[in-house]
Amino acid sequence: MRRMVVSELTRLYRTGWLDQAAYNAYRARWTAALGTTKHLYGLPASELEAVIANLRGIAAGGGLRASRLPALFLTLDRNRQWWTTGPVPSTYQRVEFKGSQLVWEYYPGQGIELQVLGSFGKADGLYTGGPADYPQLRQLLGELIPLAAHRAGGLAWEYYFHFDGGAPPWVSAMAQGTALEALSRAAKAFAQDPYLQLAAQALPLFTIAPPRGVRVATPIGARYLQYSFAPHTDIINAFLQTLIGLFDYARVSGSIQAQQLFAAGNAQAQAELPRFDTGAWSLYQPGVEDSLSYHILVTGFLDQLCARVQAPIYCTTARHFHAYLNRRQR
Repeated sequence: MRRMVVSELTRLYRTGWLDQAAYNAYRARWTAALGTTKHLYGLPASELEAVIANLRGIAAGGGLRASRLPALFLTLDRNRQWWTTGPVPSTYQRVEFKGSQLVWEYYPGQGIELQVLGSFGKADGLYTGGPADYPQLRQLLGELIPLAAHRAGGLAWEYYFHFDGGAPPWVSAMAQGTALEALSRAAKAFAQDPYLQLAAQALPLFTIAPPRGVRVATPIGARYLQYSFAPHTDIINAFLQTLIGLFDYARVSGSIQAQQLFAAGNAQAQAELPRFDTGAWSLYQPGVEDSLSYHILVTGFLDQLCARVQAPIYCTTARHFHAYLNRRQR
């Protein structure tokens, strides 16, 4: 029997994963989205239909689990709202909705999608902004935490759209690492251990091989993947930001597992980092030079790792990259 959205919701209800109220609400939201497509034309119609198609595809593949429903149906609702009332964004434009702190992004042909990395990055920025921004930080994490799904024996913030050859649901070590960083900072800001306890549930993703997890074992440690669907893609800025998140969580929590995960990635990153220094610029991935914005990004990550770890290769490479940037800007 073919799995469909309604039949999968019914299965979840009959097996006790959904109560009557939740089941009725999800069915109503699904029906409303389908009805909305009948009144839209052109690009708004096709974008909402793409989001609907992604949800249908996840259901058909047996992936419509109870823990995924909050994020999937929030995405459905936000797209229904946007494409009936909002303008057409520019490609990869980030948008927000009134009353919410979440960050969304427009991917042409995929609709408005939750930007997990952008949302947790915003949380980091709110922490850096100081106590005046802490109420927004609390609200943002309060919105993000319920959107985590059960995956790889723990919790993960997944992406639910097609991207660069990957099919949903997929995950990113960089996004998960930034989540660890944000939750660790929130624990310090609010002196509340539940943020650390939640972060502990985000660690299993770094222990499991793709496509469920993001860990690729190497002879000296491990590499953590930007995309769980691309095990052979090595994006250095994403790897370094992942390590920053693991380091910060390990330092704040004292978690032995986090320390071990960081140590494995740190060994691999230090070994491969010289390959990303051309002597005149940085590489995004082997054979591909960074854009200016990505060069600045990776340099900043190296500065942070230099300050945290004080490993010569991080500090030396950071100095090189700063020098390359100064020469280019003259």
